[in-house]
Amino acid sequence: MLRSMYSGISGMRNMQTKLDTIGNNIANVNTFGFKKGRATFADMMSQELSGATGPTANRGGVNSSQVGLGMQLSTIDTIHTQGSLQNTSRALDVGISGDGYFVVQDGDTNYYTRAGNFYLDSEGYLVNGSGLYVLDTEGNNINFSLIAGGTLDDITAGLDNIKSFSIGQDGSINIVDSEGELIESDVQIALAKFPNSEGLQKAGDNLYLVTPNSGAPQIFVPGQGGTGSVVAGTLEMSNVDLSEEFTEMIVAQRGFQANSRIITTSDEILQELVNLKR
Repeated sequence: MLRSMYSGISGMRNMQTKLDTIGNNIANVNTFGFKKGRATFADMMSQELSGATGPTANRGGVNSSQVGLGMQLSTIDTIHTQGSLQNTSRALDVGISGDGYFVVQDGDTNYYTRAGNFYLDSEGYLVNGSGLYVLDTEGNNINFSLIAGGTLDDITAGLDNIKSFSIGQDGSINIVDSEGELIESDVQIALAKFPNSEGLQKAGDNLYLVTPNSGAPQIFVPGQGGTGSVVAGTLEMSNVDLSEEFTEMIVAQRGFQANSRIITTSDEILQELVNLKR
């Protein structure tokens, strides 16, 4: 009877974790590049009441008798499926169609992201919304001013020479200068690929960090090495499906409710036992 109460407690506790995961998914339904989470469960250890016996010459075998002691959280997975691309018509919005992650840098630390809403700072560097530098295939910061003819001594000199620019599907950056001439550069936005993308660790701000189980990143030109192409003028939306999340919410709510009934029923039986002595 007490076993059933503790089983119910474990169920309620872990259904709450499932609801926490669902709530985070729904909160990020409009977050660019967000990848939804999923909670999975496993049964806890079982208490063996009697062991199994093998068959003999006079009697057949008998299975063991076990009573489960509840359930436990198994994993919280990050589902890295492709989100839909939304057209924004903004030149510095870049979506990834396929596998891969943009590489951004904060000091000596590299982060990885699917959110391609990029910006130019006052010195012409390509940065994300948090000001982290976007890296090219050579591991260098991408600077539009240098591509347009600026120098390291006068980093902003090339900005006045930019009339328009475009980003190709292979991540290449092409600039039309103030004279209308096309400047073709060998600078390309890098995409990183991992042996196990689900092993990446979320770091907030739409960023991921490498972990021992994700494997080391492999840097490719977009469209090569199994990476997807980049699509300028689009952004990848969250891969959260609201209909699925609301269904899972109902399942978690009913699971929580059913486990609470276990505790209530066990309590009523305990009360009857106490009332035997009057």
